[in-house]
Amino acid sequence: MKAYIVGVGMTKFEKPETRDWQYWDMAKEAGTAALTDASLAYEQVQQVAVGYCFQASTAGQRAVYELGLTGVPVYNVNNNCATGSTALMMARQFVEGGGSDCVLALGFEKMARGALGGKSADGGAADFRTSPVARHYGIMAAAHGFEMSPPTAQIFGNAAREHMERYGTTEAQLAAVGAKNHRHSVNNPYAQFQDPYTVEEILAAKTVHRPLTKLQCSPTSDGSAAAVVVSERFVESHGLGDRAVEIVAQAMTTDTGDSFASGTCIDAVGQPMSRAAAQQVYEASGLSAADLDVIELHDCFSINELLTYEALGLCGEGESGKLVESGATTYGGRWVVNPSGGLISKGHPLGATGIAQAAELTWQLRGEAQGRQVKDARVGLAHNIGLGGAAVVTLLRR
Repeated sequence: MKAYIVGVGMTKFEKPETRDWQYWDMAKEAGTAALTDASLAYEQVQQVAVGYCFQASTAGQRAVYELGLTGVPVYNVNNNCATGSTALMMARQFVEGGGSDCVLALGFEKMARGALGGKSADGGAADFRTSPVARHYGIMAAAHGFEMSPPTAQIFGNAAREHMERYGTTEAQLAAVGAKNHRHSVNNPYAQFQDPYTVEEILAAKTVHRPLTKLQCSPTSDGSAAAVVVSERFVESHGLGDRAVEIVAQAMTTDTGDSFASGTCIDAVGQPMSRAAAQQVYEASGLSAADLDVIELHDCFSINELLTYEALGLCGEGESGKLVESGATTYGGRWVVNPSGGLISKGHPLGATGIAQAAELTWQLRGEAQGRQVKDARVGLAHNIGLGGAAVVTLLRR
């Protein structure tokens, strides 16, 4: 049974503490927007998958109670930075499996200011020996040591150094990713940042962990996103054909031996997972990178956008720096990657990110993205990854 997205919604992604709201307020705003977009009522929803990372158990129920008290099953999902896409995948599986005709995928996050992952739950220094990503950081420490900078910036920054040493990738090419995504976000009213920056300005920004500067790193963010996923028969019976975007294929992978065998940060941050998920999606859909028009990918740091180009097959191994420099991944190029501004500029509320990617692609494929519209977009791909690890790739078609 086919599954379709017929309604999407999201809040503006904002710096934590910008608005005086609770996570259930933002979830209500995004969920209501998605249902309104689909011209449906919450009473028509049969199951709900809710993604978040930093709230307490059953926060999903507390959030959706703001939409209605219908007693339907609510599933709480936590899969690190891939949480939102994991909730979307569950919604698709519920529909494709025939168990439900209308499912809501909802993601939200209310975050604390400051770098991600530097503190434990009680506010003290995090102990990475007991962390779920201890093996990943162990790979980094063995190869590069462990410094005082934010740990996620360290592991991705060290992956960038490895890529530079192995392939000749330059700091300017890394900065070009940030420049492109900040430029794209100017036309996205949902983006946390909407200011353009030049490559030179990005290189001159404060260093977080060499070679990554602040303007190449995704910020902590508050926000929510939602998507209504329905069956083909639901689309037909409710006259939603003009709103429907098909989820053609979707795959999730986790770490394999390839993530750790090389001892490199490039593999530890998930490039093998991403490559495997993309291959599964291409095989299931019969499509390839050549068929894509628009891509929303997980640029938590500029280096991860380059690593993902290679994993998705947009270019050969080690060629991603030259690819972004060529203009192939922006308007007028071969693909438009992160027209929303990506995580670097749109923001990164962990539980909402993957669903926000699907929302952006849905608007793009419907021709509703206004000032950031990709011309004649018909096929879109979303890539969402979390350390620890999970990589989710979703292929959408209009």
